Amino acid sequence: MPGGIDPHTHLEMEFMGTVTIDDFFSGHAAALAGGTTMHIDFVIPVNGNLTAGLESYKHKAEKSAMDYGFHMAITKWNDEVSKEMEVMVKEHGINSFKFFMAYKGSLMVTDDLLLQGLQKCKSLGALAMVHAENGDAVAEGQQRMIDLGITGPEGHALSRPPVLEGEATSRAIRLAKFINTPLYVVHVMSIDAMEEIAKAKREGQRVIGEPVVSGLVLDDSWLWDPDFATASKYVMSPPIREAGHNKALQAALSSGILQLVGTDHCTFNSTQKAFGSDDFRKIPNGVNGIEERMHIIWDSMVETGKITVTDYVRVTSTECAKIFNIYPQKGAIMEGSDADIIILNPKGSFVMGAHTHHSRSNTNVYEGRKGKGMVEVTISRGRVVWEDGTLNVAAGSGRYIRTPPFGYLFDGIEKSDAAYRASLRAPVQRSKAAA
Repeated sequence: MPGGIDPHTHLEMEFMGTVTIDDFFSGHAAALAGGTTMHIDFVIPVNGNLTAGLESYKHKAEKSAMDYGFHMAITKWNDEVSKEMEVMVKEHGINSFKFFMAYKGSLMVTDDLLLQGLQKCKSLGALAMVHAENGDAVAEGQQRMIDLGITGPEGHALSRPPVLEGEATSRAIRLAKFINTPLYVVHVMSIDAMEEIAKAKREGQRVIGEPVVSGLVLDDSWLWDPDFATASKYVMSPPIREAGHNKALQAALSSGILQLVGTDHCTFNSTQKAFGSDDFRKIPNGVNGIEERMHIIWDSMVETGKITVTDYVRVTSTECAKIFNIYPQKGAIMEGSDADIIILNPKGSFVMGAHTHHSRSNTNVYEGRKGKGMVEVTISRGRVVWEDGTLNVAAGSGRYIRTPPFGYLFDGIEKSDAAYRASLRAPVQRSKAAA
């Protein structure tokens, strides 16, 4: 099959006073061992500056061992940022920009900035992405938990319930409709958010919903574990939800409401997680998944008959390549495509855990998980990099993949804009009112 493409990762990212434990070498080693041959990482601007952020990530990626692309986060708005977005698209091959509706006081953007960003994305043919949680309400929810004396990891989930994810998803979808530009909702974790996406799609709006592996197969029960080290490793945002949300997300993936699977691989070890031992607000948010994704989706979705093998290739590889406009270079096995290929043995079995994974983290949220479907060979651009349980990777062998603007989601946008203008029946010509 075509190698997997992970649309959502955070390698060597500075966040919450620390840096994710996996860099562009260890993260790539883990990915290749798990059958993923490309990922798209999020560049975080430096003090809002996109160019400085990109230079920083270019340096980080010098140790890469597989192909990668970049999304760009937008954390503030002014004329300089607007101009830099144009440079990112036209000169650096970045066709997607992420807006955080959460993390008040650091990454969060307000509605007026989001509107300006959506408009700019549309003009550049770039895909707008949103982390959809109501940041103001989350801050209120966090204070509510602290006031109640709830300081442990369970407070994280309780402070940002599904209703806040649903509200922000709905708001982002409606603002994107107002601008008439496609929207990509990252890490859809709840029924609330999924139903907003389903409603918009029924009405013909171009909205992409991306569940992540943790949201598809885990539930929040671990957050109540009496051992802090165990509970804290499951802290991510939006939170892993209570049982039932995961099954609904699986159904939405199998029916096409949600289109492709990411990981939000954002790893912190137990020492880093312990920063929040007395206050859940200080626990670095993030879980692993870049190595586990291909295996878990096969076991939970294909082995159970929820999706076909063809669907599997689509949700783990092809759809991502098409959305970010790099198909058929990626996401396909055909003449002229990059030779990114995996061989998966459906009868092979796996056991997951921190002692065997290739991440640098000393924890794994899938610890002890067993299943069917094992990637036995990974080929990256024609080179066998994983075989017989052995990695053969070299730092610096990865390649940056440019993502061109105006992917298929923009087809016909100008026609619907013209139809909208024609429907206005305005301005109305009126005679001057008598004095």
